[in-house]
Amino acid sequence: MNVQAGVPEKELNVMKKARIESTRILLVTGVALLLLLGSCASPVSATDPTVIISHYTVNPPVLAPEGYGTIQVTLTNTAGTAMIRESSGISTGGEFQTTRSTDIPAVIDSVQLMGGEIRVIDGNFKSFGAIGPGQSVNVTFSIQAPAAEGLYFPEVWVGINGGKNVRYPVPVNVNSASYVMQSPILVVHKQLPETVNPGGSFPVTLTISNAGAIRASDIILSTSTSTTSLGSRGPNTISLDPLAGGEMQAVTLEFITDRFVAVGLQKIMLGIDYKLPDGTQKHQDEVIEVPIMGEAELGFVSVDTTPRRVTSGTPFDITIRIENTGTGEAKQVAATIDLPMTGNRQSFIGKIKPNNDAPAVFMLDGGSGGTYEYNVTIHYTDDLGTHTAAFPMTLRVTPEDYTGTILIVLILVIVGGFLAYRYWYLPRKNGNGALPWVKKNSK
Repeated sequence: MNVQAGVPEKELNVMKKARIESTRILLVTGVALLLLLGSCASPVSATDPTVIISHYTVNPPVLAPEGYGTIQVTLTNTAGTAMIRESSGISTGGEFQTTRSTDIPAVIDSVQLMGGEIRVIDGNFKSFGAIGPGQSVNVTFSIQAPAAEGLYFPEVWVGINGGKNVRYPVPVNVNSASYVMQSPILVVHKQLPETVNPGGSFPVTLTISNAGAIRASDIILSTSTSTTSLGSRGPNTISLDPLAGGEMQAVTLEFITDRFVAVGLQKIMLGIDYKLPDGTQKHQDEVIEVPIMGEAELGFVSVDTTPRRVTSGTPFDITIRIENTGTGEAKQVAATIDLPMTGNRQSFIGKIKPNNDAPAVFMLDGGSGGTYEYNVTIHYTDDLGTHTAAFPMTLRVTPEDYTGTILIVLILVIVGGFLAYRYWYLPRKNGNGALPWVKKNSK
């Protein structure tokens, strides 16, 4: 049966359009409500903050019975940045999501020390506050030891809002000898050369012994210097095996210097890092003192004579330039020669610094001609002591030249003979002084 029978066709079309429009309005309104609800952010994942006690200190390390002291603990928030997810819209495939980062602080309700037999004088904190991610804060408690000697373990209680509470025992030694000197005590014995010459290399042998009773592990040695003229020939950081109480281990380090390293004691800083059995990090510093001493090396640069050509019987000077090619200053430098001649055969110079030279002058009275083999002996001191160096030398002395004198004498002899023959011998023979051929012609 057609219920719309008798209804005019025009009115029927108007009713259909009205129903379609109502359905569209309801759909748009529903979508708007869903978008409004989806725009609200909702955190779905965040990392809870974690607080630990990363370090503690008891001062003094050993308390007297009924004595007073302090316990300091370090609270550290190990939580970092957390991710918060937010819904931002609707898609055909589901819900759109975005993320943002936010810091998660640790809110601490209280920090207390439950001493037991240890009396807590001051330092229980209520409504402590918040610690940011990755940050640390120190908390100090004042305590009084009991009358009985022994080792006590008061506990630090940390109440965390929204997280797990922390309980940490702290050992407190009350005049108990059995617990004194139990921690690792690393003793370092150093062995190195008595002297090191600039520009040379040298070894350093370290013997590390544990004088305590507890094992030291993860032992790392690191070296450093304050000058570039002194450094390690190998790595600056090395690892050692764990050392139990009474054990020792030796290691040899190699170092090198250049020629410009300052003379005197040069320091090599030695750092030692190790761990206790409970994971506590320990550090100690040592110093290696290196005795740098320069060594002088003397030789000669040139040998000159004045005049340049030495002749017999003529006074002359010898100048020998002495050079220091070593790394240390030469002091009290003096030189002698053993020529068999009279005069000044010793010369005092004084100091000669590295890469410098100085003259040694000898003034001699002369001697007979010939070739002389002689020695130059140098005496000096440096940082390493007194030294003597000898160098062989040769000196040529030209004999005196009489050629000119002999020639003059010969000329004088010839001239004198002629004059005697002409003016003495011939006149006596001819009677009248005429020449022989003149006498014959006159007859």
